[in-house]
Amino acid sequence: MTTEAPLSSTSASPTARHLWTRTRGIALAFAFLLAGAVALAVLRSDARHGFLDPRSADPSGSRAVAELLSDRGVTTRVVTTLAEARAATTPETTLLVAGPDLLTGRQQRQLHTAMADSDGRTVLVAPGSWSVETLAPGVTADPATSRASTLSPRCTLPAARSAGPAETGGIRYTTTHLEADECYPSNRLATLLRIPTTSGNGDTVILGAPDILHNDRLDEQGNASLALQLLGSRPHLVWYLPTLSDTTATDPDDEKSFFELLPSGWLWGTLQLFVAAALAALWRARRLGPLVPEKLPVAIRASETVEGRARLYRKSNARDRAAAALRSTTRTRLAPLVGVPVTQAHTPEALIPALSAHLNGDGQLLHPLLFGPPPGDDRTLIALADQLDALEREVRRP
Repeated sequence: MTTEAPLSSTSASPTARHLWTRTRGIALAFAFLLAGAVALAVLRSDARHGFLDPRSADPSGSRAVAELLSDRGVTTRVVTTLAEARAATTPETTLLVAGPDLLTGRQQRQLHTAMADSDGRTVLVAPGSWSVETLAPGVTADPATSRASTLSPRCTLPAARSAGPAETGGIRYTTTHLEADECYPSNRLATLLRIPTTSGNGDTVILGAPDILHNDRLDEQGNASLALQLLGSRPHLVWYLPTLSDTTATDPDDEKSFFELLPSGWLWGTLQLFVAAALAALWRARRLGPLVPEKLPVAIRASETVEGRARLYRKSNARDRAAAALRSTTRTRLAPLVGVPVTQAHTPEALIPALSAHLNGDGQLLHPLLFGPPPGDDRTLIALADQLDALEREVRRP
């Protein structure tokens, strides 16, 4: 009983070193892109940390305005659920909604009902078309935002007139309420609206941008004065920060697809990764380099190579290439036999007269045979091969 010897690796077998050489560029590029994506995500998360949170001292937080209000006797309370926000709507309270567009349709309707039943003040920070039409009926958000950040009041609202220019530029609004105060206009559209309730002393204030509430922008222009007057008109301030942990955030009428739930940054990141992968593939495809001869692990007979190539031609219906290969090889072999240099074997003006003189025949019959159009079917291709073979035998005949 004999045992088979283990197969030894051939020159065609890739080694670990070869695999690393081929793939290290793609691996390094992928690692670089992954590191960049992680760094970008960290930077973006840091930039949004504590956004409009009165407890946060970050640049985008609002702790400074809360401290100033506390010095004036206004208490600030942070709530994160709709139930707490609705319960806090009293005549002695200012309710600030930090992210109106984060509310579902059902939450918006419930909050609007609570706002309408109270005589307090409600401040909506940068509501878009999704929320402003429900929370403040009769108000429409303009799709184009204001280009200027600092604007002048140009209205009779006492808080705006005493504050002067402020950084309210952002979303612009139009309203059908005749008694509304339209302040800080940009291209004739207001970036701050105050809409009084039909009964009582309550009102709704709509801010087109949150800049006047940020810690790093509070000391610019009249931001601090405007923020303190808008938020300090009542002894109590309830700061509503909507969160996904709120049980009322689940709204069957507002179901969204998976792609709608993804942040826009992830979609852009995926597109960038796709473009980077395409560029990396193009880069690697152009760096294959010249062909390197390599000893075959086994010997292959010439007949098998010819048959394999013929099957490929037939499978792809490449009769034109097959005919061109047959004619080119025949011309190359015939040229030395009739005294024509091999470099001129594919020139009809040099090869055809020499063949005609050698065969004492008509060159007009030789031209379509050696330089004619490709055959239209397999039968014609076979006939062409037979004619070329017969021509070569005739020229070789002593």
